[in-house]
Amino acid sequence: MVEYRYLGNSGLKVSEITYGNWVTHGSQVENDAAVKTVHRALDLGITSFDTADTYANTVAETVLGEALKGQRRESLEIFTKVYWPTGPKGPNDTGLSRKHIFESINGSLRRLGTDYVELYQAHRFDYETPLEETMQAFADVVRQGKALYIGVSEWTAEQLREGHALAKSYGIQLISNQPQYSALWRVIEGKVVPASEELGISQIVWSPMAQGVLSGKYLPGQPAPAGSRATDEKSGANFISRFMRDEVLEAVQKLQPVADQAGLTMAQLAIAWVLQNKNVAAALVGASRPEQLDDTVKASGVRLDADTMAAIEAALAPVATTDPEETYSVSPKTRPA
Repeated sequence: MVEYRYLGNSGLKVSEITYGNWVTHGSQVENDAAVKTVHRALDLGITSFDTADTYANTVAETVLGEALKGQRRESLEIFTKVYWPTGPKGPNDTGLSRKHIFESINGSLRRLGTDYVELYQAHRFDYETPLEETMQAFADVVRQGKALYIGVSEWTAEQLREGHALAKSYGIQLISNQPQYSALWRVIEGKVVPASEELGISQIVWSPMAQGVLSGKYLPGQPAPAGSRATDEKSGANFISRFMRDEVLEAVQKLQPVADQAGLTMAQLAIAWVLQNKNVAAALVGASRPEQLDDTVKASGVRLDADTMAAIEAALAPVATTDPEETYSVSPKTRPA
């Protein structure tokens, strides 16, 4: 069963394996299968569910809401996000303006079938909206009881500091950041994690398996398996392309004996690795079939010994991306149309 961790400097506990439905619900997976997968997640002890209004242009929230219908609401932690374009994608259907935040939270709650979410997240930093406007709007969302806590996604260390200070001045808690993080993509370690530890902010990390590359299923010199994420544009093929170089795939294959020695699958090893970072509260995982979660959740509670961590470092350090400057290139400088 899944273990739980506190989210940031708060009293909120979340399941350290959190179910995310970015490329599955409303897109890759039929609704009936999505519902069965969510129910399997609940059976395995996963209580935290992450989505966003932009996933499948709002459909993913609707599917998740349907899947959670009838569950005891108090036993769940539901996260969603705002920033990317939704709906007809007009000039105000994007960003972190007060207008878009309020319209988005109301739409998200309606689709999710709930009166509130535990965590409402800024999906990126909005350079076109004054941060004071954004944080004041978030504070009002919290005061209206529509969200309990505020989080962000892919913010830089400096943005976290400024946002945290404003949130505190408005009497609300900014408790989380949601960045990409894996043994192959470690750019948050240099600046974001130290700043977050100082501020009491946790990481909820996405792509802990590097879009599936760390599962070992992609082999150097061979085409990607049919139906895999690397071959499906709807499933994030553009995100995985940076890891599909032969030198990366060759390094990943060196992890098989490491995983065997630890008694884990390579996927479990990858997820367990991110959870060794004390600043990580949860690893986001998706699934297109219920049985995939049976394997994934076994990474919860795993403590990798020093020799195992050293072996992973030795295998992947030459090909891992660690430059903290990469954190400055994630949020668009202008709102996406």
